[in-house]
Amino acid sequence: MARMKDLYVKEVAPALMNKFGYQSVMQIPKLEKVVINVGCGEARDNPKVIDAIIGDLSKITGQRPIVCKAKKSVANFKLREGMSIGCKVTLRGEKMYEFVDRFFNVALPRVRDFRGINANSFDGHGNYSLGIKEQLIFPEIDYDKIDAIRGMDINFVTTAKTDEEARELLTLLGAPYAK
Repeated sequence: MARMKDLYVKEVAPALMNKFGYQSVMQIPKLEKVVINVGCGEARDNPKVIDAIIGDLSKITGQRPIVCKAKKSVANFKLREGMSIGCKVTLRGEKMYEFVDRFFNVALPRVRDFRGINANSFDGHGNYSLGIKEQLIFPEIDYDKIDAIRGMDINFVTTAKTDEEARELLTLLGAPYAK
């Protein structure tokens, strides 16, 4: 588990320092947090869906998610303020590095017809986002016990100033970008 943190300290940080010529170790970009979000519109009709999402996210991340509620009412979506519409988990520290390791090395290779992740999904400030179509790629999820296939959004928040620095950081951490 501490393997990913050790990898960052021993290999990633020195490689970034050499490539970008930082003057101080505090300038080296690092992974700040990973946010996993599952939005679910069907939760407005069936509140038990939120419990299933909480169970899945808890198994995947090892941390209890928080329930996201609607901020305002939208009549076209039959949505009222305060209704549960999804869940999210913010990972930091050891759990974050452990999740990143499992995600890049175990879960992503299980995606059908996987050729790599898009290298252009950066936001301009060094943060990377990607979506997954099904939670079944994680080995913690038992195929027989899920009620529906749901996707999720995963955001990697870094301290990098540019997308190039963040891309290099994630590459050194093991992100399998498409060629």
